[in-house]
Amino acid sequence: MTMHKTLKTSVWIGIMMAILAGCRTAPLYNVTNSAVPPVTSGKTLTQDNVTKAIVDAGMGLGWEMQVMRPGQITGTLHLRSHTAIVDIPYSTASYSIVYNSSQDLNYDPARRTIHANYNGWIQNLDRAIRGRLSAFGY
Repeated sequence: MTMHKTLKTSVWIGIMMAILAGCRTAPLYNVTNSAVPPVTSGKTLTQDNVTKAIVDAGMGLGWEMQVMRPGQITGTLHLRSHTAIVDIPYSTASYSIVYNSSQDLNYDPARRTIHANYNGWIQNLDRAIRGRLSAFGY
């Protein structure tokens, strides 16, 4: 193999790897019935407290949070050309973060896979919600 041919092959392989790395997918991650941390300060946790904690946590991470009705929030995250929409059903005992829809995230409903960054966004949202709820009890 000539030096020129080896260089062309290396460049082609590098381009293909970059394309594939940009399209990496992972199994869809949902948060299901995550327990609301117990309140230890003697305060009473209300539905409004949980609503505020979830909305504040999402907004702090750049999510648009819309209270649809008591016990149901829809979160929308726009990053560059990507959009993720999740449903967040909740009570004073637990909450979930469930995939609703997306744009430009390579969601495959048959395989239940999505762009790997989506899972990180959901994990960050979950941590932020748990942090806000935990802060209420102290």
